[in-house]
Amino acid sequence: MAWEFENGRPIYTQILEHIELCILAGRYKPGTKLPSVRELAAEAAVNPNTMQRALAELERQELVHSERTSGRFITEDMELILKIKEKAADNYLNEFVIKMKKIGFSENDIIEMTREHLSCERMEE
Repeated sequence: MAWEFENGRPIYTQILEHIELCILAGRYKPGTKLPSVRELAAEAAVNPNTMQRALAELERQELVHSERTSGRFITEDMELILKIKEKAADNYLNEFVIKMKKIGFSENDIIEMTREHLSCERMEE
């Protein structure tokens, strides 16, 4: 099934974010081999050049590395993965707090609503 992309944002950026999220969430385990560019492009229903561009950026970030004849692999650097995961969490939280304040909630309101939400989520599990 093709991946879903938003209009108005570069596809390669969305691919990069998708793969990065898969790494941070542990769906792609450290040290494991990624599917080939062509396989990933087919799965995402994008041009292989677009996929290559996203993977090159992941290599630049050192989340992925190439082995000349073996393909691309997820980094085994758990400190790097944790650092990127924490940065992503910080970005998500900042975005959330900014939006909540824009619609009129105080910091105390946000904290209380978050606590309530998390306690309801635990009950559902």
